[in-house]
Amino acid sequence: MTAAAAVGGALIFVWLGMVLAISFIEAPLKFRAPGVTLPIGLGIGRLVFRALNAVEVVLAAAVVIALLSTDPPAVALIAVVITVLTLAAQLVGVRPQLTRRSDAVLAAGSEAAQLPRSRAHYVYVALELVKVGSLVVAGTALLAG
Repeated sequence: MTAAAAVGGALIFVWLGMVLAISFIEAPLKFRAPGVTLPIGLGIGRLVFRALNAVEVVLAAAVVIALLSTDPPAVALIAVVITVLTLAAQLVGVRPQLTRRSDAVLAAGSEAAQLPRSRAHYVYVALELVKVGSLVVAGTALLAG
């Protein structure tokens, strides 16, 4: 295994850990914390996911650079492409919808419960699951050589 492959694999697993910790642990638990209201939870979520997505873009670029510096297995390359495309779909296609939805919920105040449910959140979670799977495959294939 080359140093570039090892660095790429390490970056992929750091990325995976961040997605798992934030999307599947922090996000659902924050609304269960005492005193966290819907507006506070949405505000925290927006900040946390904006930061996560910024770090993901940096990690994606670093992984691509690492892969360009080595001869990765085809399965690792395909999995990274899937991961990057999934991230792009989240950032360009889903995040703007989630932002509009949270803006509407915050503006509605106490009448937020009357707003129709958004499917964008479920799409984002489904894309997170795809991203997790492709990160596992990419990291494993890259480190296995």
